[in-house]
Amino acid sequence: MAKKVQTKSTEEILWDAANKLRGSIEPSEYKHVVLSLIFLKFASDKFIKRREELIAEGKEAFLEIPEFYQAENVFYLPEESRWDFIIENAKQEDITLKVDTALKTIERTNKSLEGALPDNYFSRLGLDQSKFSALLDTINNIDTLRDEAQDIVGRVYEYFLSKFAIAEGKGKGEFYTPKSIVNLIAEMIEPYKGKIYDPSCGSGGMFVQSLKFIEKHQGNKKDISIYGQELTNTTFKLAKMNLAIRGISANLGNKAADTFGDDQHKDLKADYIMANPPFNLKDWRAENELTDDPRWAGYEVPPKSNANYAWILTMISKLSQNGVAGFILANGALSGGGEEYKIRKQIIENDLVEAIVILPRAMFYSTDISVTLWILNRNKNERTFEVNDGVKKYRNRKGEVLFMDLRQKGEPFEKKFIQFGEEEITTIATHYHNWQQSSWKETYLNIPEYSYSASLEEIRKKDYSLVPSKYIEFVNRDENIDYDTQMQTLQTELKDLFQQEEALKQEVANVFKSLGYEL
Repeated sequence: MAKKVQTKSTEEILWDAANKLRGSIEPSEYKHVVLSLIFLKFASDKFIKRREELIAEGKEAFLEIPEFYQAENVFYLPEESRWDFIIENAKQEDITLKVDTALKTIERTNKSLEGALPDNYFSRLGLDQSKFSALLDTINNIDTLRDEAQDIVGRVYEYFLSKFAIAEGKGKGEFYTPKSIVNLIAEMIEPYKGKIYDPSCGSGGMFVQSLKFIEKHQGNKKDISIYGQELTNTTFKLAKMNLAIRGISANLGNKAADTFGDDQHKDLKADYIMANPPFNLKDWRAENELTDDPRWAGYEVPPKSNANYAWILTMISKLSQNGVAGFILANGALSGGGEEYKIRKQIIENDLVEAIVILPRAMFYSTDISVTLWILNRNKNERTFEVNDGVKKYRNRKGEVLFMDLRQKGEPFEKKFIQFGEEEITTIATHYHNWQQSSWKETYLNIPEYSYSASLEEIRKKDYSLVPSKYIEFVNRDENIDYDTQMQTLQTELKDLFQQEEALKQEVANVFKSLGYEL
């Protein structure tokens, strides 16, 4: 029997190398190890390329002047920070200290990286030297500039963030929002020009996909400025590295900080907000704190037991006069009582809600619940704006909310997850934009089990509930059946079957491996 040879992608090779660190450090730590090294290799490759350009131009005298690199959006690297130096010393006992020194020196030399890179991180981990050297060798074989159009490093970075989120499992991985969800938000709110804000920016995925949206539609990235905030220091650093790798300039505040207790952008008025804040965050404020915060002006104070409406009001307060927000929340926010009911009622009466979109279960790596995409719009009057591929015109949709149910949409991903394909995202966004561009309700056709355009009066009659199933028509549906619970049960059974399948595959692989064969 001939042994089967598999061709693996760059991402898969790196993931296998990262997994070899298991046992020497916690899985929650090695994402920082791998991503920092990828950044170091990429920065070095860019530096060497720029250095060769200066030599070709006869500018050898300027080789060690940082400004001649930074002018071309390239980080200047002193000798001890260059990848060749790291590889030359990869087998030395103090290699982790040398990596720490390299990162610290890059940060000190390039002001835009201030606070972005790990500080004395590697030497504190107690890494197994042989495993670490093997990882360095693997990364050394990656030509990060092989095809700049394909954004190899950005692709690797994105792949790793998603894989780490999956590997860390439920209750973790909050720093990463699945790409297809971010793409859907971008295609629906269309962030062409102005300020983009994310109050819980995680690793910066919303910003990356926003700029990809602009590139896809032949827009100009210079027309966008980025603002964000992140609470966790390590994730704050991930975001700065993620954006720096792609040459994206952003204002993430002076430090990692709590958006509620230490707002880093108090005076910001954003044209677009894209966010995936932590779901159902408890005890986000002390009993008597933030009760007169200007962000709640005109509304009830959000309950301390759940931050969902604190996030909503924070985003409303940050919207410009024509601002649009697209964000993800747990479904409970659609119909809660108490202070949440009073706030939701006021938001609806203020005609800020434009669309409510229920997403499929199992789209997130940290939870398998179904969640909701909210779209809020400060100005639902007619508006037009020019883009490179034409003129967009959105007509008057005042006093109406579009409800969409996407729970039957999506395609399998990594066996136990769901994602939207590109064509499906386009179809969903087109449906939403067609509704926006209809002059009167009669020109928009509701689709049973998919969408419904509800008037403000209809929402009042439903006591200000924003649950889509209260408006969307379901054909031959037995209202006595709890379809959500049934779906959750079926998905749990399906996951069990997948786990059994994986266990069986592993047993077969072990048998073949013992015989000297690779599957």
